[in-house]
Amino acid sequence: MKKLLLLSFFTLFLVSCGSTKNTGKVPEAIIGKNGPNTKTVRKVTPHKNNKTTTANAEVTSDSENSEESPKEIKRDIIEYAKTFQGTKYKFGGTTEAGMDCSGLVCTAFQKENIILPRISRDMATKGILISFKDIEEGDLVFFKTSSRNTINHVGLVVESKRGEVKFIHSTTRAGVIISSLDEAYWKKAFVEVRRVI
Repeated sequence: MKKLLLLSFFTLFLVSCGSTKNTGKVPEAIIGKNGPNTKTVRKVTPHKNNKTTTANAEVTSDSENSEESPKEIKRDIIEYAKTFQGTKYKFGGTTEAGMDCSGLVCTAFQKENIILPRISRDMATKGILISFKDIEEGDLVFFKTSSRNTINHVGLVVESKRGEVKFIHSTTRAGVIISSLDEAYWKKAFVEVRRVI
């Protein structure tokens, strides 16, 4: 009985990363201090090598940032995500006090005024599906880490060199860390890559 309880508790932690509630509210940081009319829409198109030409994430930007290239935007998102390394895991968290996997990704993209769904399985419906061989920094990698056979974990690609892909994510055990897709656990749980920018 104790083993069953421990197994249930452990499974709950593994599944929890993709289970946070989406309140539907736009965070104040995205709306801005002067209200929702202080932002302009920035059209983000995927990389020129992709066959699909539109991404379906909700994108807003300050007019001063609208001249940034997608490569610069991706770099800024990655650098901001890296500032959370070492942050402990917190179910539903989005701050340096604690965050889960989708909270980390949402927070990093929100810094560049790109709004993504709050739940990893919903994030996996945005942007465009990318072949693994075309993976780039700034892409999102999705995983199934439970027996439910549904996406429940997401990471942000921070490096893709010579076939090795590294991604930043938040784990229940170690908090926000950078891992490699070459690690057996992540290789087995890997599902797909999507590009939002």
